[in-house]
Amino acid sequence: MSVFQNFSGTESKSTNTDYTLFLRDVSNGVVSSATIDRNTGQINGVKRNGESFTTIIPYTDLALMDELIENNVAVFGKEPEESSLLTSIFISWFPMLLLIGVWIFFMRQMQGGGGGKGAMSFGKSKARLLGEDQIKTTFADVAGCDEAKEDVSELVDFLSDPTKFQKLGGRIPTGILMVGPPGTGKTLLAKAIAGEAKVPFFTISGSDFVEMFVGVGASRVRDMFEQAKKSAPCIIFIDEIDAVGRKRGAGVGGGHDEREQTLNQMLVEMDGFEGNEGIIVIAATNRPDVLDPALLRPGRFDRQVTVGLPDIRGREQILKVHMRKVPLGDNVEASLIARGTPGFSGADLANLVNEAALFAARTGKKVVAMDEFDKAKDKIMMGSERKGMVMSEAEKTNTAYHEAGHAIVGRMVPEHDPVYKVSIIPRGRALGVTMYLPEQDRYSHSKQHLESMISSLFGGRIAETITLGEDGVTTGASNDIERATDIARKMVTQWGLSSKMGPMLYAEEEGEVFLGNTMSKSKNMSDDTARAIDAEIKSIIDRNYERAEKILNENRDVLETMKDCLMKYETIDAKQIDDLMARIEPRPPADWVRDNKDDNDKPSGGAPVADADKKDNKPVQPNIGNPGDATN
Repeated sequence: MSVFQNFSGTESKSTNTDYTLFLRDVSNGVVSSATIDRNTGQINGVKRNGESFTTIIPYTDLALMDELIENNVAVFGKEPEESSLLTSIFISWFPMLLLIGVWIFFMRQMQGGGGGKGAMSFGKSKARLLGEDQIKTTFADVAGCDEAKEDVSELVDFLSDPTKFQKLGGRIPTGILMVGPPGTGKTLLAKAIAGEAKVPFFTISGSDFVEMFVGVGASRVRDMFEQAKKSAPCIIFIDEIDAVGRKRGAGVGGGHDEREQTLNQMLVEMDGFEGNEGIIVIAATNRPDVLDPALLRPGRFDRQVTVGLPDIRGREQILKVHMRKVPLGDNVEASLIARGTPGFSGADLANLVNEAALFAARTGKKVVAMDEFDKAKDKIMMGSERKGMVMSEAEKTNTAYHEAGHAIVGRMVPEHDPVYKVSIIPRGRALGVTMYLPEQDRYSHSKQHLESMISSLFGGRIAETITLGEDGVTTGASNDIERATDIARKMVTQWGLSSKMGPMLYAEEEGEVFLGNTMSKSKNMSDDTARAIDAEIKSIIDRNYERAEKILNENRDVLETMKDCLMKYETIDAKQIDDLMARIEPRPPADWVRDNKDDNDKPSGGAPVADADKKDNKPVQPNIGNPGDATN
């Protein structure tokens, strides 16, 4: 275009002349023809001798023009400014350039370009690479799992100074498997390792490997390890590895299942014919029981690090870590909060601090005080208050008797956890709540403690029977009966706590496992043994039912007084329960106020009254699983 516009020849050349000379030529009859452009004022003409000329009509005062012409003044017209050559080329060629750019973009997409989203990029790894400066988490941000931190701290030393171990012939573990309940900080601990070691950190989820196309998972595993080799030494973190690491042969697809191909490729990459020096694989799961044995053998995941629920000291340390970001009141003590939160994980404690901050923000406070932490703890343990739910007076009275029965029996039976709080305000799915808190962390349960729990679970139903009669008993004890029966059955069949049945396992054996669930069960006992087990379970329940009934009959006056106290205050704590059991006038709760308008006593934040179903009225207690399992 440039050559064409600048160097193309013309048939004739025209000379630019002034306007006054043009007028004289017109007067003298020299001009033979002329063409005038109305928009620009340009005149293109030809003289009689064949000479071409060009002039511009100047836009000015006509009187001035006449005077200039009479005085033989040369007057020139100026051509209007035109756009530059580059601008004109761009304007004329812009549509074509746009089409070419769109065509190139779609071609790159079809060929697998454009950021790895094309049809040929399914086999590429989806692992995200975090650089050395992108990870700010250190071991100082991880609390409550000191033993786990010690197990993984040598990884940091190896990545920082590998010759320290190689001199003595030591070899760093190829893989670290972090096992523990949800929310205990497995992912956080892996990030802390990368933050301390200052090495590249690849992170991916187990579900990112498997796609709808066959062979994609295995291809992504190969690509991930190829990328890791280029950045060695580095860390690969696979979260929820049980998504691809389940036992092989359990599914319907057999050995050709896509998930099993992915697992096979991962086994080869971790410890196959070719080694992966300088690559440490860290995986996290809360289901180690479903993982393939080949994945757990030495040389692959050499070490299993258990990240369990924190004890009271660990909970205090975790609370202090999360409290750094919150303005605290002078009366906040992390040790007291840690004592009152047994069984809480690190995620639960972080949620506790956040809920306390939200409570303080709602009331416009500048700091978070101990009251907000107590409210947050009650909300997490017992559920949110259902202030919009209305209960009839009879339903409310029945709930008060029920919860008072739980509290009184729980106080009187031996080795039972202390009663922390009793409330008839609907929370969560329950119409009323009796909350117990252990004095210390429990890792096992005695026979006496379990039988005391069964007695306290039946306290609510017995209180309804004593006060309202057999016809007045409601469905509120359905969950209590279920939990009491479960404890009694495990005492007989699993825990060997029945003198009649002896220390034997009578539980049914699991059959074939399909996708992590039991398809069938095999019965390994005779019918006579099954009848004896049922009789022993009923004997344990009847014995503890009669004990709870005797306690409530002997403390009928306390039952009535506690019912009246719950009807008045709606929520009582351990101090009021101590006064009631001592048969003295209970002190009012700290948050209780008097409504001057109606002249009626009511607690702040109390629930209104109307009809409701009492299906889920139950006491809240720590979960009872295997006494030897610290996670329960």
